[in-house]
Amino acid sequence: MSEQQEFSAPQEEYRTTQERVYYQVRDAILRGKFLPGHSITIRGLAAELDCSPMPVREALRRLTSERALELSDTRRVTVPSMTPEKLAEICAARVALECQAAEQALPFVGPEELEQLRRLDERVTAALEEGDIQEYVTANLEFHFTLYRLGRPHIILSLIESLWLQTAPLQHLVFQRFGVQELPDRHRDLLDAIAAGDVQRVRTAIRQDIEEGLGSISAEELL
Repeated sequence: MSEQQEFSAPQEEYRTTQERVYYQVRDAILRGKFLPGHSITIRGLAAELDCSPMPVREALRRLTSERALELSDTRRVTVPSMTPEKLAEICAARVALECQAAEQALPFVGPEELEQLRRLDERVTAALEEGDIQEYVTANLEFHFTLYRLGRPHIILSLIESLWLQTAPLQHLVFQRFGVQELPDRHRDLLDAIAAGDVQRVRTAIRQDIEEGLGSISAEELL
C-alpha cells in the first residue's frame, strides 16, 4: 500500500471512535502503509481518519506498547527499525506461537474450512505470479489468521498479531524493492498436511513458511 492510499474502512461497526481508529491504524501497519523510519503525526492521522486528535493519540499509545511503533527521544512516533538479533528473536517466537495456533486449529478444520483456506491460498498464488504486492500481503494475512482463529485462541492470537505488526513494515519495504515473485510459498504443503490431519507436518510447514519468509530479508535491509 503506498503512502498515498487511504486507510481501509472498518470491516465491522466498532463501539467507539477510539476503537475504530486503533484498528484502522493497526491494519495500515500490517498492510504496509507505514515503512521503517516513517514518522507518524497525530495531526496528520486525525485529518486522514476524520477524527479528533484524542483517539489517534490513544491508538498510537496502544501500538507503541505493542512494539508496533516507538516513541523517539524527540517525542515523534515512528515505525521502528529492525536489527538481525531482534528479527531472529521474532522469527523464533512466531514459529513457536504459530505452530501451536495451527495445531490448536487442526481439529476444527472441516471440509468447508479447508475449502475456504484453499481459496485464500489461490489468491496468494495468483498474487505471487502477478507480482501484486498489496494482494499478496492481504491474502497471506487472511490465510494465516483464518486458520489460527479456528482454534479459538485468545492469548496466543494477540501475541502473534503483535509479532506480525513488528515485521510487516520491513517486509513490505523488501517487497517494494524486490517484488514478491520469488517468495517461497509453503501453503500447499500446509494444506496437504491439514487435509491429512498430520500435526507434525502442519508444524513443519508453518515453521518453514515463517523461516523462509523472514529469511528473504537480507542483512542490508536491516541496517
